[in-house]
Amino acid sequence: MTKAYVIGNITITNVDGYAHYSARVPAVVAAYGGHYRVRGGMATSLDGQASAARYVVIEFPSREQAQAWYDSVEYQSILPLRLNNSTGQVALVDGMD
Repeated sequence: MTKAYVIGNITITNVDGYAHYSARVPAVVAAYGGHYRVRGGMATSLDGQASAARYVVIEFPSREQAQAWYDSVEYQSILPLRLNNSTGQVALVDGMD
């Protein structure tokens, strides 16, 4: 089974509002077998124009697990907290065998 990664490039627009999302999402990620590999931290652009202030990488055992996490009632109930307090892009990417 190939691992899958949810990769986010996020710019927080409302720190206080985003904090509510940030506090609740780790438990939902863990419930679906996900593990953070990157969650914020210092980022240095080595090439090109940086598009976001915050990078997130979550590893899941499979694409199906990652999609199940994203589609879950638990995650969908807190997703508006991210969407209303940040901008950016999130992608589901297959890992390599």
